Amino acid sequence: MELKQNILDAVKEWQSPIFDATTQEALNKLVATSPKEVEESFYKNLEFGTGGMRGIMGVGNNRINKYTLGKSTQGLSNYLKSVFPDQPIKAVIAFDCRHNSKSLAKVVADVFSANGIQVYLFSDLRPTPELSFALRHLGCQCGIVLTASHNPPEYNGYKVYWQDGGQIVPPEDEAIINAIEKLNYNEIKFDANEDLIQYIDKDIDEAFIKSTVENASFNTPQEAKDNLNIVFTSLHGTSITVTPETLAQAGYKNVQIVKEQEVPNGDFPTVKSPNPEEPEALTLALELADKTNADIVIGTDPDCDRLGIAVRNNEGKMTLLNGNQTMILMTAFLLEKWKKAGKINGKQFVGSTIVSTPMIMELASAYGVQFKVGLTGFKWIAKMIKDFPELQFIGGGEESFGYMVGDAVRDKDAVAATLLICEVAAQAKANGSTVYKELLNLYVDHGFYKEYLVSLTKKGMEGLQEINQMMIDLRENPLKEINGQRVVMIEDYDSSIAKNLLDGSESVMDMPKSNVLIYYTEDGSKICARPSGTEPKIKFYISVNTELDAVENFNEVEAYLDQKIAAIISEMQLK
Repeated sequence: MELKQNILDAVKEWQSPIFDATTQEALNKLVATSPKEVEESFYKNLEFGTGGMRGIMGVGNNRINKYTLGKSTQGLSNYLKSVFPDQPIKAVIAFDCRHNSKSLAKVVADVFSANGIQVYLFSDLRPTPELSFALRHLGCQCGIVLTASHNPPEYNGYKVYWQDGGQIVPPEDEAIINAIEKLNYNEIKFDANEDLIQYIDKDIDEAFIKSTVENASFNTPQEAKDNLNIVFTSLHGTSITVTPETLAQAGYKNVQIVKEQEVPNGDFPTVKSPNPEEPEALTLALELADKTNADIVIGTDPDCDRLGIAVRNNEGKMTLLNGNQTMILMTAFLLEKWKKAGKINGKQFVGSTIVSTPMIMELASAYGVQFKVGLTGFKWIAKMIKDFPELQFIGGGEESFGYMVGDAVRDKDAVAATLLICEVAAQAKANGSTVYKELLNLYVDHGFYKEYLVSLTKKGMEGLQEINQMMIDLRENPLKEINGQRVVMIEDYDSSIAKNLLDGSESVMDMPKSNVLIYYTEDGSKICARPSGTEPKIKFYISVNTELDAVENFNEVEAYLDQKIAAIISEMQLK
């Protein structure tokens, strides 16, 4: 195949003496054997998405390697110096269980230190939420975590956090990207100042665990904790370093750990995907739960920011909950605890995102607390805390199996969420109920909302073009009717315009621009289309709802909502 000139120019640069012999050798082999792979590796620069920069490891400017991360860190160093002149700058770095994470984290530390920045580097793998905690605990201006979350083994990534403990948002993100794009690879300072690199571990672990236990514990009697039978799996990831100890310090002793998945391993040998959103990732945990008659199963992804949960249904069978359901359960629990403590006075809020269940808004309203909604990604929930310092943040989450309890950690936090859902389960069991029954009661009280995610994978350059065309078609030829229901409103977050299709009126949405479209139908259904910022996917988030008059009618009403979702998928050809 014939490569475009911009790709040939990039390859030529990477064959220059700027790049080390190992890199050049790998590149020359690629050129000789796989022109298609050369094209994929060089046709664009890796971009910052909702979760930072994430990609396949390898040679090239569209791959994760010491040079792309070095360039990003050099640009970030330059930006930090411009924003914090004449003051000492500190950064903290963590990394997960993935291949090359530890060595790439050291590259990042080297570049920071070569630029005169004090670095706190975790001596070994740690959960992503601990990085967010450590940043504020150590008084740093910036934090980095090397992770690709639940992506396949060939991926790695680079997430940037700011001094508030949250991931970067405007205007920092754009300014940092501009600083990076101004650089040439020969400007990267790789020669470390080892005096500026300090290794951290146990002291931060202890502070993080203590904070988590304080923030996610709610006076559960010890007897109730002892009676809760928990199965936990780290899915070969980082949560094994602190989550079992957190549960132990909180008083949960009856914890069975899935041994086959206990040891961190970047190949994730026992699962197709280490993603707790996917049911088969929890297969071994569910098997252990049936052997031990467990009440609850909890699994966390490799960097321990997401968690999957399974509980026993009314027939006693283990049932997987989705991210919206766990968010509703945990938010309702927190709101009830705050109400009983007399802490709700109108100056509190819960947060979520535009792709998550509208039911959380109903919950907030019922308890008299404010509800704030942001774009996809927890960085926007963290930004809410920063933007509204006069309000107390109770908790928040989104559909992607993540939750944040209070503001000690400014990112989705599966350590605190694991403890919190155990509190929910232990107290429910002590009161003669179950987590599942509590969820059904919430549906009766606030409306039965059911969500479904369709995720279409479109890999490579051609896949990106296909995803872009799908979004163009949805914008330029909008659907007027879905499943026999008129579309009444379309929100286009790229143009910031919400259009009422009934009267033709338009309004401007006060939210940062994003490539997201949301259709609302006259029966309250919601369909959101959004390309992923971190994976080669386009996602469709479907939400339907109706009343549930009694728990006894749950199965019948759920079947009705399932039919509704299936009809929407069929009509929109989301296969």
